[in-house]
Amino acid sequence: MDILHGPRARRRLGRAVALLAALLLGGLAACGQQEKADTTPDVVRFGALVPLTGDNAPTGQRLLEAFQIAVKDVNDAGGVLGRKVELVVGDDACDPGTAVVKANEMVGRDITVSVGGGCSVAAVPTLKVFRTAGVPMIIPAANSTDLLAPGYDSVFLLAGTTTLEADRAVDAMEKLGRQRLLVIDDGTSFPQTVAAAAVASVQKKDGPLELAGQMRVSQGATSYPRVLDKVKEVQADLVFFTGYYPEAGRMIRDLRDGGYQGTIMLSDAGTDPTLFDVLDAKQSENVYGITLPLAQFDPKAKEWAAKYRASYGHEPGPFTMQGYDAVRLAANAVARAGTTDHEAVRKAIADTKPADIDLLSGPAEFTPNGTQPHPTFILLQIKNDAFVLVSEVN
Repeated sequence: MDILHGPRARRRLGRAVALLAALLLGGLAACGQQEKADTTPDVVRFGALVPLTGDNAPTGQRLLEAFQIAVKDVNDAGGVLGRKVELVVGDDACDPGTAVVKANEMVGRDITVSVGGGCSVAAVPTLKVFRTAGVPMIIPAANSTDLLAPGYDSVFLLAGTTTLEADRAVDAMEKLGRQRLLVIDDGTSFPQTVAAAAVASVQKKDGPLELAGQMRVSQGATSYPRVLDKVKEVQADLVFFTGYYPEAGRMIRDLRDGGYQGTIMLSDAGTDPTLFDVLDAKQSENVYGITLPLAQFDPKAKEWAAKYRASYGHEPGPFTMQGYDAVRLAANAVARAGTTDHEAVRKAIADTKPADIDLLSGPAEFTPNGTQPHPTFILLQIKNDAFVLVSEVN
C-alpha cells in the first residue's frame, strides 16, 4: 500500500503541513516586524521651508545657513532621543502656491516640527497644511498677524508681530522729529499688516507725527514713479515703506533720483544688506530701518556670530539668530517631550521657559497666542554702505 495514502500517513502529513504553515507564518510575521523596524526613522526630521530662489533668496539662504549651524551643534552634542537631527529643506520662493506644495511634501517626509517661514505671504497658506498633519510650527522670520488669525495653538513666532513692530517704528519716527508721514505697502500679508498697524498707531498716539497719506504699490515692479508724485502731493517729510528689500531698493533709488531728500524708513522686510548692491552713498543718506536684533550688535551673540562668519564668510544678517534658535528650540522640545509625537512636542514648545533653553534672540517663552511676551526691535541707519545701530526700541 502506498504509505502516502494511509490514514496514519495522512495524519502525519497534516501535522507536517500545519507545522510548515506555522513556521511560514512566523517567518512572515518576523519579516513584517523587521520591515517595520527598518522603516522606523533613526533621525528626527525638521522641515525648513524658505525662499531659495527669486528676489528674496538671500533671506532664505541666510536662514538655511543658520539652520545648518544649529543642526550641527545639536548633533555634535549627541542629537535628540539618541537620534541625529535631519533638516528637510524646501524652496517656497516666497510664493503661496509653491509653499503649499512643498509643505505637503514635507508632511510626507514625516517631519516632527516645521522651523521655516521666511515670508508671511508664503507661510500663511501653509498653516492649514501643517495643522491638519498635527505638525507644530516655530516660525523664525515671518511675523504677520495673519499667522495668528486662525487661532492655532501650534504656531509659535520668534519675530514679534507686525503690530508691535509698527508701534515701535512709529515711536522711532517721532524721535526723529518728522511731521508728515506717507505709509506705503505692496498689498501682501506682512507689508499690508505692518502698514495698517502703523496707520492705527499714528492715529492712536495723536502726537506730533501726522499721517499725510497712504498708498499701495505693486510687488515686483521695476520702478515706482507714482510714489514720487504722491510724496510731492502730500508733502511728506517721512516715507515708511513696509515691503521687501528688492522693492525697497528700487523705490529709494527712484525717490532720490527724483529729488526727494526726506527721511525713508523701512520695515524689517526691507532692512537687508542687499540694499548696498543697488544704492550708492548719496541715495542711502537718511535711510533707516526697524528690525529684530542682529548678531553683530548683540554682545551675547558675539561668539556665535564669529562661528557663522567662519562657516560662511559673511555676517549673519537679519533673522539668522531666530533661525538658529528655531532649530535648537525644536530639538529641546522633543527632548523634553521624550517623544516625536506631534501633540507632545507642541505642548513642550508652548510650555518652554527661559530655564529650559537659552536662546540668542530673546527669552524662551511664549504667550498663549504663540508670540513672545517682550520682543526687542532695533533702529538702524545706513552709513558708508553698512547698517549702524541707532538704538534699541522697546
